[in-house]
Amino acid sequence: MLHFADSLTFSGRKVVAARAALPFPALSGSSLPDILSAHQQDLPWKLLSSWREQKVSCCFAQSVVLRGVCQEKPTSCPGQPRSPLHSCESPEEMLQQFLHTQFPGTFTTSHVLQQPCDTRPPFPQFFSPLLTSRGFLLDKAQGFSSAGVESIPVLAALQSCPGLHWLLAGLCRALRAPDLRRWSSFFTAGVEHDDFQEALEELNTLAQCYETGLGADGSEDEADSD
Repeated sequence: MLHFADSLTFSGRKVVAARAALPFPALSGSSLPDILSAHQQDLPWKLLSSWREQKVSCCFAQSVVLRGVCQEKPTSCPGQPRSPLHSCESPEEMLQQFLHTQFPGTFTTSHVLQQPCDTRPPFPQFFSPLLTSRGFLLDKAQGFSSAGVESIPVLAALQSCPGLHWLLAGLCRALRAPDLRRWSSFFTAGVEHDDFQEALEELNTLAQCYETGLGADGSEDEADSD
């Protein structure tokens, strides 16, 4: 775990963002290259970390895991050329090729696991009736309850990305705003004022490690910078 963390948090960076597609939207009966090809324009995962949702167009490093996707043979429509993903020899190579296209130049580790995420009780049964019992998408809803979803495919990632500058700089501004001298109980708990100011400076320095010169996330205005 230590080596894994070091691979994502180099150059003074210590924070990563978490994203996940739960379940990963995949049509029932589709092969892995077909499924990945359907998401070339926009990845379906959602942000799990505490800042406003935004499209990630670049990142410094990432670790991605895809699990539970069927390993059927690739298919292609007659008369249409096969994509580069269809030429890959293994699921791991397919995912790596897909991520390289989405995030060129990014240090990426990726893994494909055949075992899906188990969603049998006591897992919350909040799934759409458009899912099969294995968590794959259907063209129309079936007659069974969403409680019949026993497992789902999942795409998850940890990313060291420029958007974290906005999060960390905003946290730093929020902590600087109040006059802590008015909150005597804060310091009677054992926190020294000088130590608090030093921690703020370290937080500001950490935020600067995620700057790219393009704004907070590669597309935000400079107004979000500290």
